[in-house]
Parts: sequence; C-alpha cells; structure tokens
Amino acid sequence: MKQLYKSYDESSDIFKEFQTKYPKYFKIESIGETWEKRDINLITISKDIKSADKKPALFFTGTIHAREWVGHELGIEFATYILEHLDTDPTLQTYLENSTIYMVPCANPDGYEYSRTHFSFWRKNRRQNVDGTYGVDLNRNFPIGFVSSTAPISNVYGGPEPFSEPETRALRDFVEAHNNITIALDYHSQGNVFFPAHDFRHEDTIDTTDMNTLCANMAEEIRKISGREYGIHQGKPPAKLISGSGREFYYSKGIISSVVEVGTRNISDYMDDMNENLREHIPALLAALSETPNYCKDNSVKRVNSFEVKDIGSNHVKLFWDYEKNNDTFFEIYRSLSDKSFCNTANLIAQTQSLEFNDINLQSNTDYFYNIRVVDKKTNRKSPFYPQIKVRTILEYNEFSRTYYASAQTTGYVSENINNNSTHFGVNSLFVGVDDNKGISYSIVTINVKSLPIDALIESATFLLYPINRVSTTIEKYGEWNVGIVNQETMGDITNFDDVDNMEIVNYVGRPTESHQLTQGIWRTWTLSAMECDFLKKYILDDTITLRIEGPKELKIGRNKQVMQWDIGYGRFGFGLSYRPRLELTYTLKPTVTKLYPKEVSTVSKDGVKNGEISAGFDENGAKIYSTFEFNLSSLPPYNDTFITKAYFELNSKKIYIKDDIRFHLEFVDESIDKNYESITNREVIQNIGFDISANELKNNQTQYFVFDTFAEKILNEKLEKKSDISFVLKPTSSRKSIKDKNISWEMENKSLYPKLILEHIPKRRFAVEQVLDAKLASENNKIKLTWANPENLDFVGVKVIKNAFRKPLSPQDGQKLYAGTDTYTFDDFGAKDINKYYAIFTYDDVPNYSEPIILEYKTK
Repeated sequence: MKQLYKSYDESSDIFKEFQTKYPKYFKIESIGETWEKRDINLITISKDIKSADKKPALFFTGTIHAREWVGHELGIEFATYILEHLDTDPTLQTYLENSTIYMVPCANPDGYEYSRTHFSFWRKNRRQNVDGTYGVDLNRNFPIGFVSSTAPISNVYGGPEPFSEPETRALRDFVEAHNNITIALDYHSQGNVFFPAHDFRHEDTIDTTDMNTLCANMAEEIRKISGREYGIHQGKPPAKLISGSGREFYYSKGIISSVVEVGTRNISDYMDDMNENLREHIPALLAALSETPNYCKDNSVKRVNSFEVKDIGSNHVKLFWDYEKNNDTFFEIYRSLSDKSFCNTANLIAQTQSLEFNDINLQSNTDYFYNIRVVDKKTNRKSPFYPQIKVRTILEYNEFSRTYYASAQTTGYVSENINNNSTHFGVNSLFVGVDDNKGISYSIVTINVKSLPIDALIESATFLLYPINRVSTTIEKYGEWNVGIVNQETMGDITNFDDVDNMEIVNYVGRPTESHQLTQGIWRTWTLSAMECDFLKKYILDDTITLRIEGPKELKIGRNKQVMQWDIGYGRFGFGLSYRPRLELTYTLKPTVTKLYPKEVSTVSKDGVKNGEISAGFDENGAKIYSTFEFNLSSLPPYNDTFITKAYFELNSKKIYIKDDIRFHLEFVDESIDKNYESITNREVIQNIGFDISANELKNNQTQYFVFDTFAEKILNEKLEKKSDISFVLKPTSSRKSIKDKNISWEMENKSLYPKLILEHIPKRRFAVEQVLDAKLASENNKIKLTWANPENLDFVGVKVIKNAFRKPLSPQDGQKLYAGTDTYTFDDFGAKDINKYYAIFTYDDVPNYSEPIILEYKTK
C-alpha cells in the first residue's frame, strides 16, 4: 500500500520534469527551507506562466500534518491531470486563461518523510523542542486564535509563538506577497468533510454563503463521480474551535478558505480508497478553480445590495433585491431543498434582469433555500453570493405542523461493553455502530408527542439527526444506519444493552443511510412513507414515540471502528438545543361532514320562475331552461376557527329517456343574482364546479357529484366569513344547432335524493395571535438580552426568536433560531456585540400560524 505513495524527492523530480516539458504552463520554486533543510516546493500552473501572478489564483496546500498523505498525492495528480489535458480541453483552457493555480503539495516535508520511513502516524514537523521532544503542529502555528501551550509533547502543540516554524513562515510570506489569491484549500485527512473558515464568533459573515456554496459545488462534483456525500461544517461556538489554523489565517487576508478532509483514514489503501479519492477530487478542484475570478478583490461585478422575502404562501415565495440596474448584468436565482447545497445548472431556477422573482408551484410546509448572484453578460464574470434566504412555505387549508424534539433524559446510547450506559442519557452525544472498545452501540431517541391530536392523520413525517463528528469516528465503505420504531409495550429498560438489542422493531423508517452518505454538518433525514406514518401513529404509547438507531454490528479485519456520532444538543459535546434530534410532522384531522340543503330552488325559463321545483334543458322553442339553488352557510362553525377543506354538490335525476346530446354545467354564481330570465342569462360566473355531465351519463347513474376545485373552495371559505348565501345555476348545453322541448327534472320528493351541498371542514385557527408587546434590547452579563410581553390570548402557544445580520427576517426560518417557548426573555449567548443585526420575535399558535414579526435592530456603539 505505502509503496504506491510517492516520496517527497520523487514528487520534486516529477515537478522538475514538468517544468522542463511544459515551461510555458508550469514552474517549480522553493519558498523556504525546513528544519532539516528540505526545500518547500511551490508550483505554479497557468496558461501563460509569465503572467500568472496577475490572474486570480487558487491556493492549494496539502499534508501540513505529516501523516495525512492525501494532500501531497492529490497535488501531484492534479498537476498531472491539468498538464495532460490542457491542450485538448477547452473548458480547462478557459479556466487557466483567467486563473492561476499555486500549490504547496506538501507543507510539512520533514514530517512527511518521517511518517513514511519511521512512524506512520507522526503528525507534527521535526523541530527539536526545548524539553527534548520533537515537533510543532504546523496547523496550530498561525496567529489567528493561537493558543499558547506548555506541553510540547502534545500532538496539537502550536509552538512557542505564531510563525515560529520555517514552514508556516514560508506560507505566510508567499500569501502576503500574492494578493491575487482568492480561494485557499487546505487538504487533510480524514472525514470526507469540508470545514469552511470561521472568525471565532457565533455569527454568519457576509461570505459564509460563498464558502458553503463553494464547498457544496465541490461536493456535488465528488458525488457525481463516486456517489460519496461530503459534509460541510463551519465551526462555531459552543463547539471546540481549531486555534492557530492556516485556514483562518488565509481567511483573515480576505481569501475564501476551507479545509478539505479526505477519505476514511490518514493513510488509505492506495488501490482501494486513495485512487478513488484522487479521481473524485480533480473535478472538485476544477469547480473551485472556475470560481477564482469571481472572488478577486477588483471584481467589478458586486453582490446585490440586499436580498429579501416579500411574501410567502403555501405554494409560492416572492423574493426581491436591490441593485443598480445595468443592461449588461442579470441575476441568477438558485433554489435548494437543503441547507449548504450546491448552486449550479441543476437548481438554477431563474435568470432575470428584474429586481424580483415569484417562485410558484411549490409544496406547502416545505423548507426552501434561495441564493442569488449577479452575472456580467459580456465577461460572464459573476459576483459573490448574497447571504442565503431560508423560508418555509405556509400550511395548506387542511394542514397542521409539529416539530417534536428528543426528550433529554430518555435519549442516549448504550454500548455492549460498557456498564454505565445510564450515564449516556441526556448529557452526551449519540454513538451508533461498532468499535473494539465499546462493542456494538445503539442510540435510543424518545420523543414526547403529547400535543398531537388523537384523531390526527399524519400526512408526512421526517426524522432528523445532526452528524456532529465524522473525523474522529472512522467510517469505512460498508454498512448502513437505520431508524426503527420500537414497540414500547415490550421494550424493557432503554439503558440496558441487552434489552435494547432485543427490542421489537415494528417497522424501519425511510431509506437507510449508507456509509458513503454519512456527512458532518448537514442534517441527515429519514423520510417516512405513508405506511410508515401509520405505524408511527399506531405505536405511540403514553404520548411518546421511541426510536432505535442502529448501524453496522461487525468490523472488518484490520479495522477497529465503524461508528457515527450524532448531536443530542445537550452537554459539553452538544452544539446547542437547536441541534437536538427531532421529528417533523405534517398532519390533518378527520373532517366533520355537513350536508346543507338548499333554502330555495327554482326553475327559470322564458315562461317565468317556478319556485320549489328544478328542471333544466330546452323549451319548445329551443330556449334554455335553468335550475337555480341557494344555500346558507350560517349553520357552520365560526369562520376564524374553521376551514372548509372539501366541497361537492350532489344532484339526483329522475328517470329520463332523452337520447339527445345534452350536457349540464353547474356554476358557482354571485348570491345577489336576481331570479329572472334576463339576470340568469347574463349572470357572472365565479367558477364552474366539477365537470359537465351528459344525459346519457344520467341514464347510467342517477346520482351525480360536482366537485369543487381549489379556487372554488377558496371562494367558498371567503363566503363563510360573512355567513352569506351562496348560489348555483345548472345550465344546459348541446352540440346540436337546435334542440327543442327536451329537459330533465331532478329529485325533490325523496329527501335522501334531495339536492345538497356537502362540506367537509376541520377546526383550525385562521389567523395568528397578537404580536408581543414592549419588545426591548438590553445588555446583561456582556450578552445581548431580549425581553418582551406575551399576548394575553388563550390560543397563544409561544414565541420564536430569530437573528439575522443581513435583513429583517420575514420568515421564522430565515436566520439563526435563538429561542422558542413561552418565556418573556432570551439571551443571544454567543452573539458578537460589534456586529449590527436584526432580531425578529414571532408569536405562534397550535397550527402553527406565525404573527408578523416584531423587529428589533441592534446597532454597535
């Protein structure tokens, strides 16, 4: 395995050969010397090497940690690929016409060679420390967040001071001398995850979306090659943050930066794993290269000045933005169904020069993520992205929504070889899989669903877990992770391994998550089918649902771990309460069926109006005969608490013998229509109800139903508000030019066959409760504190507080959730006090309907 990896001298020879063979495109130079006097190789690739430093550049660094060989190997393969394809690939030619590649394939030559020849898992460089130990962790030796340490023996010892090492000084000096670098990628192993740069604050920055999207676009290229899904995780408090990293140093210089963790081991099996890792990362690197011009400091195509939500419906989202109009530019709008998603042609939904866009035909109660950038038509240069918008479409008439979080004390994990499994509940992460020490591990998630009505009909359900650490939990290419519904009547002690192992799983839900789909920093979802939703409802016991998460149960020879770690939201390993396991449900209620009989029916013809009878057709002169029906809605429950979810009109004909082509249309008309022939003939139709029926159909089926469409149901609900009368007209038509003395009578004698309007309706609030009162910002214990007064309304359920540094959040999803509950205050625990931002406070009821937000603007002093 190791013989296939190239030594540092071998790579140096390869690069020197490239320089001889491709002098116009390629250059190798030394940017410094290591402690052991090895040159630190810097290679440059461009369409014209003489002008390379004048073009926007991608900066690649690898193997700054000695045992992480992938960076060095990928640098060699990437350079080889480019030089072998540059003359024949027009896309690659375009990229390198406009961009430059700088690479330090191995930023730690001494440590790398020590790892190759002496100690495979050596991590640091080869400095001799004052206590006689060796090595500094070069990726802790940069100044941003540098942490002083008195333990040189530590694997993460950052050195006596920032830039104490010749390797990091060489990187510093090169970067500071090259302002053309726009994107920096630092290659590590292991984990199959991107770690975009952060600034040690619990706030999104103006370029967070840029970094997430860059990583997502690269991840999509990887997925297309191997099917492997890469996570994206920008470290923020309260998670432990890497200190003194090169990534943050590059970012501090205005460079879009990310660490890329590749593979499942530090030193992978070359033919089985490494080969594939190299192959999948070359198109990912090309995707990053294509973006370098868009992030250069002198890019004249600026991001939009604002990007906001104007309106949200159950099936539409209206967006608008601000930008100085220019005939040479247009806007690209991207829509995704998940956070941190790619932006490419697959999800590009609009190219427009307008300053607004209405996205229609969406699904109700669904999260959508929108991104925007500006494009110059002449140069095809693109702007950076404006910070992403997240919205959730509102519920349909018949829908309710619930988000249920895991109950802390009954959520945890049990392991085969551990005796104190009860201590893993409520205060730790969830571990699932198998390893040498723990043995097999299961996780148990218990969710209280007390607020779910007994008669709820679950329409959709999704269970979500947040992957918290894929780097230290080694995941190889085998096995799958499943979620099962537990029969609580027979489940035993959830903190006892044997009881959990022997649990009766009544049904597994969603699709299994395979090892190559495990990511970090992106929610993993198990979406239930309709049958699985029925099982979920059936196995609620004492208002709770219990789920068991299970993974692989055997290890391959030579492997010691196949475990995934998920966030529980609590304890020192948790990222906060927002990251608890959760179950999202959309449900409806079994409707009440109300039959309304007409308060008045009539037949209207040229001969006059006959009340109390109904017939329709053509008179002896061929003139139309109409039937009219009038109903009153006053018997229905109050409008503010009722939704009509379905409506249909039932008509029953008397026995007929007509063979002619006569068809009948039912029309929803204004209730104020006069009952005379002229008014009926010139009626204004609100909507046709259902489809027309023929006389022949009536011969075969005496009972006919005219079903309301969505628009007609909407109008019917509006009529309910005023409890007004509603009217219908039955109109005859014929394909024959002339038809006379043909009409059909409809049942009025038999009560069961009487014309009727059948309505299905459910109890549901239409409008949100009042907004909070007296909302204020204050400072307390060096934190930003929000206070408010809750409305005095029996239907008030709680408030939700959202933070957004870039716009006033119209949607209760558009930003960072700080709080949800019934308290009258909350703290922005990790909010930076030197950043302007908006806070939005929404009230909600049990639907939930959200109020218009109360906006508080925080401005730095």
